Amino acid sequence: MNTPAPTLLELQHALYRSIVEHDEAEAAASIVVDGIDPAARLGIYRNTFASVLTNALRLSYPAVLRLVAAECFEGAARLFMEEQPPQSANLDDYGVAFPEFLSRFEPVSALAYLLDVARLEWAVSRALHAPDAPPLDLGRLAALTEDEQAHVCFTPHPSAGLVRADHPADSIWRAVLAQDEAALAAIDPSSEPVWLLVHRTERDVEVTRLSEAAWRFTDALFAGRPLHSVLEEAPGAEASALLAEHLAAGRFAAFSVSDTAIS
Repeated sequence: MNTPAPTLLELQHALYRSIVEHDEAEAAASIVVDGIDPAARLGIYRNTFASVLTNALRLSYPAVLRLVAAECFEGAARLFMEEQPPQSANLDDYGVAFPEFLSRFEPVSALAYLLDVARLEWAVSRALHAPDAPPLDLGRLAALTEDEQAHVCFTPHPSAGLVRADHPADSIWRAVLAQDEAALAAIDPSSEPVWLLVHRTERDVEVTRLSEAAWRFTDALFAGRPLHSVLEEAPGAEASALLAEHLAAGRFAAFSVSDTAIS
């Protein structure tokens, strides 16, 4: 009895197992030998797969690449892609778990600040590739009653994000990308934590240091908590000024009142 030919879906799964899991037996059996050994053909796809994903990580983590050197980075990338193959066809989405992977990667364990730099770089990459969205309509916000304004819940702009780092990740990141050895040498990597706001503007992605109080206030707003409860925990002119700054800078894309969407 003839074995039925595999379906397209079965062939795709076999090719996936060959490329990602290095199990090429099933895929090789479906390849017509025509001058190139089936294993060699599959090897071409596997090498291309690894090359494309490594390059995607290089683009998202340029400072990490320079901090650990190319050979070490490529070794980490290959182990990472085996552990975390892509779940999306959009390569801009690939690498979200790379910082956590680096925290377990023994060859870079001496670089205590590397995790923070990697987390910052992912936030910057996320901001760079985030979808466009118009800023919140301040006129509609101003038209609310005083009680409605107190119960406003904000939706952050898709590019806005926060990073809390145990090391001065922003200073290290800037110095490495600028290839400023003097600035890098002057940084104390064991200095106090930094609280960072990442946001894409019309010109570039900006990374701004906040005070711990301002960061926590912003984090609560970005989490969609009602304004009145956030202000109760951070009263005063500083909180109001920071809220006004966020609104003016377009760091919110929408808002709702209670459970009724108004955005």
